[in-house]
Amino acid sequence: MLFLCCNRTKAKQGDDATSQFDTKPEVFPHSSPDKTAQPLSTKLAATMDAPSTPIHNWEDIPDNTDLPPPPAHAYLYSNTGNASEEDAERAHDFCDNTPLVQPRAPSPAVYQAVQEGNHHPTKAAEYSGSLFSKNGRWRGETPSGNRDCIVWTNAPMYFAKNDSPLVTERRKTIYFEVKLMGLTGGTPTQTPGFSIGYIAQPYPTWRSPGWERGSLGVFSDDGCRFVNDSFGGKEFTTEFQIGETVGLGMTFYRVGETPPQTAPRPPNIDGTMDSFAVKVFFTRDGKVAGSWDLHEEIDEDQGSIHGLEGDFDLHGAIGFFGGVEFQACFDPSGWLWSPSDI
Repeated sequence: MLFLCCNRTKAKQGDDATSQFDTKPEVFPHSSPDKTAQPLSTKLAATMDAPSTPIHNWEDIPDNTDLPPPPAHAYLYSNTGNASEEDAERAHDFCDNTPLVQPRAPSPAVYQAVQEGNHHPTKAAEYSGSLFSKNGRWRGETPSGNRDCIVWTNAPMYFAKNDSPLVTERRKTIYFEVKLMGLTGGTPTQTPGFSIGYIAQPYPTWRSPGWERGSLGVFSDDGCRFVNDSFGGKEFTTEFQIGETVGLGMTFYRVGETPPQTAPRPPNIDGTMDSFAVKVFFTRDGKVAGSWDLHEEIDEDQGSIHGLEGDFDLHGAIGFFGGVEFQACFDPSGWLWSPSDI
């Protein structure tokens, strides 16, 4: 709740405070009448006929179409489920002591397979369910009560040495989709679900994408988005529905072709501007349902976006908590969304 306080104007120091309210008329010396003075009625008529200063219409709504969207509301914890503090501390120690690996150039065969969406899954030791894949299409199921874990693409979807706009001088988009087939188990305080996102390696396999450094994700249980956020995330969309297909993409732009309402990356330490912007977009059943600029709202209270700005390799990743049945598609021919919609 916002409280407003209005202070009365104080009298100057040394003045009699009651003089502000003294209504005694001021006495002027007697002067002879001005024979050229106009009658009062004539003065009033002239005043009424004079053009008046236009009055500002405070009901007018200013045009704010060019302004960036307001900041998303952030949460300290989730209302649908939270990981253990022990797991979080273990993950923080892992990230603090394990730097991100430097980008590597893939072989021509590997790079071609990635462009065709032929990704194979790599599952965490904590993943105890079934998982099958063929030609870039996965299907799997985790059992009720399965602890937090991730599955990620065996090869990066984004290779910094090959795909960076600073190298190619053109934009690069990565994208994949996940269909929620079913949910099992859960308690009043722990809702089963999954998150769709991207990670830079190495990443703690017991943490969903978006919770630790070099990662981002959108969660099915509450629709919040996370970017290196171990708390409750930020408002973004609504919870996912069983039978619905969601997708998540990242587009890396050169500074010269930065789209509207997307903030360019800050200058480098040496003052140069050889960086680019990153837009993250989210789809529901093939339609874009939301997006955000990776560099928005970055301050001392927000997690670092290190590893996500296009200078490290990025893998597609799906995080699971509880019993989830799903299908994932990395093959562009199977997407509900079309790249022409960018």
